[in-house]
Amino acid sequence: MDNFYLIIVVVLFALAISDLIVGVSNDAVNFLNSAFGSKAAPRWAILIIASLGILVGATFSSGMMEVARKGIFHPDQFYFAEIMIIFVAVMLTDIILLDFYNTVGLPTSTTVSIVFELLGAAVAVALVKIMNSDQTLLDLGNYINSAKALAIITGILLSVVVAFSAGALVQYITRIIFTYKYDKRFKYFGAIFGGFAITAITYFILIKGAKGSSFISKEALVWIKSNTFTIIASCFVGWTVILQLLVWFIRLNILKVIVLVGTFALAMAFAGNDLVNFIGVPLAGFKSFQAYIASGVNDPYGLTMEVLSGKVQTETYLLLIAGIVMTLTLWFSKKARTVTETELSLSNQNEGDERFGSSYFGRIIVRRSLSANNRLKSVLPERIQKSINKSFQPSVSLAGIEKKDIPAFDMIRASVNLTVASILIALGTSLKLPLSTTYVTFMVAMGTSLADRAWGRDSAVYRITGVITVIGGWFFTAFCAFSAAFIFANLINWFGGYAIVFLLGLALFFVVRSHRIHKRKNDAFVSEDNDSLIIKGDAAEQCTHAVSTLTAKIPGIFGKMITGLAYEDRAKLKECSKKVNKLNAEVKKIKNQVPDMVKILREDSVYSGPFYVQLIDYLREMAHATSFIVEPVYEYIDNNHKALESEQIEELNIIQAKLSEFFTHINTIINDRNYLSENIDSVLEEKEVLLKSIKKFRKEQIKRIKAEKVGTRNSVLFLGVLNETKNLILYAGNLLKAARDFTTSKEDDDLD
Repeated sequence: MDNFYLIIVVVLFALAISDLIVGVSNDAVNFLNSAFGSKAAPRWAILIIASLGILVGATFSSGMMEVARKGIFHPDQFYFAEIMIIFVAVMLTDIILLDFYNTVGLPTSTTVSIVFELLGAAVAVALVKIMNSDQTLLDLGNYINSAKALAIITGILLSVVVAFSAGALVQYITRIIFTYKYDKRFKYFGAIFGGFAITAITYFILIKGAKGSSFISKEALVWIKSNTFTIIASCFVGWTVILQLLVWFIRLNILKVIVLVGTFALAMAFAGNDLVNFIGVPLAGFKSFQAYIASGVNDPYGLTMEVLSGKVQTETYLLLIAGIVMTLTLWFSKKARTVTETELSLSNQNEGDERFGSSYFGRIIVRRSLSANNRLKSVLPERIQKSINKSFQPSVSLAGIEKKDIPAFDMIRASVNLTVASILIALGTSLKLPLSTTYVTFMVAMGTSLADRAWGRDSAVYRITGVITVIGGWFFTAFCAFSAAFIFANLINWFGGYAIVFLLGLALFFVVRSHRIHKRKNDAFVSEDNDSLIIKGDAAEQCTHAVSTLTAKIPGIFGKMITGLAYEDRAKLKECSKKVNKLNAEVKKIKNQVPDMVKILREDSVYSGPFYVQLIDYLREMAHATSFIVEPVYEYIDNNHKALESEQIEELNIIQAKLSEFFTHINTIINDRNYLSENIDSVLEEKEVLLKSIKKFRKEQIKRIKAEKVGTRNSVLFLGVLNETKNLILYAGNLLKAARDFTTSKEDDDLD
């Protein structure tokens, strides 16, 4: 029996390593986003600073470990075997749940997940104990530390409101003071701002956080507490003087220093606060096993776990090992980047593609906010409104800067993000509250984005929808964590080691499967080869590539569609549908980039601009027409309707052959930029031949309808395909003319 529980302890530590990896992949972005978003330093430099913060902060976690041991349930009410069931169920649930969130790219709270997993597993085991005794459900409170659990949950939810409000207020005041043109004012007040920010970080991280450290003595803590004011004053004066001298002598960028120091501090706070979420449960399991072995009791159901109710100091080397695993994950996890993109897209100061769509609640909130804003404007003096608006007027032009090099926001906002979040998280750590770093950093970032007017009229509804989605995901985390841990604990309780083996296999399956899904999504996202319509380049190069790629793809898709329709090959038609959806998504992205492309055209290109816009419009219409051809065909076969007649397939094949020649000719002209009149006329003649064929086959279909050879669904599909093919051909002809006009007008502009 001892060997069985020794194996469980080993499994718990193995799960802890896995949990560290999947957990850090989600949580690491919380302290990296501000530095990444503001482009404060190269990626490698930011990661080095964050890694040092994690390693130092890991040693501050010892005082937090009691949350996993006795924060949610009363360990003295459970036997050793029952405690181990709870811990195994919690770790298995945590890995599956966090890996799912990493795969979909949503930030969630590891604190919320661990709290509700402990709650769910403990309730499951407690209910079994109650059912096997004379107790009733009213006695559940004897097992669950309901007061502590409620305080933790309330604190986490309250942190959402506090973090958002604090971030918005501090950012608004900071922007009013420094504006976007902060260089001049920073010469005089930058050192004071930096001194305050770094002093605040120093106080809450090094002083408050020291209470949980595994190596600082009690005497040192007493000295720190008794000299708090002196330390704060010395830090403020010292940092202010040092920063000012560095500005004078080496022109130090104070904001960059604040961002990097803040990244280090927030990484410390993260490690100090969230490390318990990953290794607290395995360490508690290990302590339980040690107590069981030392007791000499042979029956695992004969020893209650009062030992977990006392104070237990975690060894520093275990914390450092955990910190090293977290650091390695920080450098090599691709899923961490996916989660990073979500928060950056919601706080981006610049316009661009929105990650989330619109929602009913998002639209309602925006309408109500606009109404409230209009009422405020009606009572606020116009002079004050102009002064405030001037502070929020961006001063930097982004023209000519590559998209990947454009910061999501400036370093003023990054500094506020890091300073406010560090203070709140370190305060929670010092009070032994498992404050959610995800909730705090995310809501601080959203608050500063709102105050900084990053959520403009053109983006607010999408950003708010994104925030609602993320917050909804947090509640989903709580529900899933409780439910899954409850089920897993019951399975282990009923089936013992067999259930553990099964659940380990299930967890491995989900992790491997989600890894493959994420890899496919990531490969599809970063792919910018010749198969994609989107490339980096100027407007002319982008147009030529997009048109060439589209005209090369459409005949192939059309041919596969006919083959799939003829042989009722659902898989082939589904593949066509996916390709068309990708085409539409890429063309839509190109269309959304039209304003940016027009901006970087030569200023005197007043003639080429309209032709470029027209060309992209035709691209969009061609992609739509292709979709309107393929989607009904896929739906027709997917619904198992009657196959088309052989003569109908033959007619479609004739169209496909001519269509292929037609698009090949267009492709050649555009690639060679050979817009001679005879070449254009030749393509237009091919277009007329195609249109005549479609007209002829439409008449043939009418004859079949009159002769009652085909049914209604057949006729609707076939006539629909012919009509959309006609539209596709017309758009292609217009596309060629627009490409000619755009190219020739651009050449004329260059000559001018």
